[in-house]
Amino acid sequence: MSYNPVELILKKKRGQAHTAEEISYLVNSFTQGGLPNYQMSAWLMAVCFKGLTDDEVSVFTQVMKESGITLNLNHLDFRIDKHSTGGVGDKTSLILGPIVAAAGVHVPMIAGRGLGHTGGTLDKLESLPGFNVWLKQKDFETQVSQHQLAIMGQTEDICPADKKIYALRDVTATVDSLPLICGSIMSKKLAENITGLVLDVKYGSGAFMKTLDQAEALANLLKTTGQKNGLEVVVVFSSMEQPLGRFIGNGLEVQECLDILNNKNFMDQGMDFYADTRDLSLILAGYMIYLGNRAKSPDQGLDIANEMLRSGRALKKFQEIAKRQGCTSLKPNISAKHKFAVVSNCNGVVSAMNCEEIGFSAIKLGAGRLQTTDLIDHSAGIEMNCRLGQKISKGQTIAFLYTNKAESLNEVSIEILNAIKINSTGGTVEVPPLIAKVI
Repeated sequence: MSYNPVELILKKKRGQAHTAEEISYLVNSFTQGGLPNYQMSAWLMAVCFKGLTDDEVSVFTQVMKESGITLNLNHLDFRIDKHSTGGVGDKTSLILGPIVAAAGVHVPMIAGRGLGHTGGTLDKLESLPGFNVWLKQKDFETQVSQHQLAIMGQTEDICPADKKIYALRDVTATVDSLPLICGSIMSKKLAENITGLVLDVKYGSGAFMKTLDQAEALANLLKTTGQKNGLEVVVVFSSMEQPLGRFIGNGLEVQECLDILNNKNFMDQGMDFYADTRDLSLILAGYMIYLGNRAKSPDQGLDIANEMLRSGRALKKFQEIAKRQGCTSLKPNISAKHKFAVVSNCNGVVSAMNCEEIGFSAIKLGAGRLQTTDLIDHSAGIEMNCRLGQKISKGQTIAFLYTNKAESLNEVSIEILNAIKINSTGGTVEVPPLIAKVI
């Protein structure tokens, strides 16, 4: 059935709900080239101002999923994945994937590139020599079936409607609409043909959602949309008021993950700087194991996750998957020419961090992209040498910068000093918990 696009734009502009057929027409006509960019842009802007009902979001998600292929994994009883809304130093997929797979749960993981100030799983994995993140569909399905875990990027055949609509949103200031965010995330997860999903919804200075209330609004929509499409969904709200773990930057983060999989700590100044990365990975893995029917409760799932890590089975699974995907060495690229210490200019207590600015600083060192055409330096990044609530002395190193771009060091060091707030009057700082709540 054909519709008048102007009438559909007007309908949403007035705040009226679309029928399933109208949404299907809009998405499919645009994807196939019939609906021009300017009309789709107008509709997306109308959605930004007027929103979509839960039923509209569910249909929008389903139509985008059906614009491409769905992975053939129905012969597997339970297929579980995790999605993070993005953070600085967020590297949990590389740890929890092998943990959950080692526990016998099938994990089809379609991952992404870095977005804005946040890193991407594909960029991290490509810091390992030879690691192939562009598997053919059949090879991906076979690997998940036989080895429980495979990680690849979104191909042209998976949710092409989402790819085309997202590219338009990116240049029309319509990225921050919750219904559109939800549809983009959930369409790709539904295309994985999973049965359960654990969402790591982040809030705070380094997250896209700055407050817990904003994170809850997105999480409720994601959970409702997943349930309407037959998914079991658990949401974990995690703090992004400071970078996760010790390192920011692709090769550096992979090394942190490998250390954790090898049951290593990073002790400095009486603290284990790997603790947050390890703890969050284990908690998320516990819920995945529970949804994958390998545990009777999330607590038992967490116990199993801990055992997979302690026993070395998770490390063995990572090695197995890396080899299957062409990796020739588990030594990531961390060979930056320059290592520069950023030192505190006062005594005091670390009271706050502008985590988003720290993420953008890492990009200036070469760890991310300012434009889609930029090449990533996998060896570039930042090593955090302080945590919220920590006492700092004047002249103490609060971060190390790694880069091959010596000309960026002065500018970035100033940015880091401005991003890490040190209260010179001392006092105590209330550090937010790693996990705020779970629904």
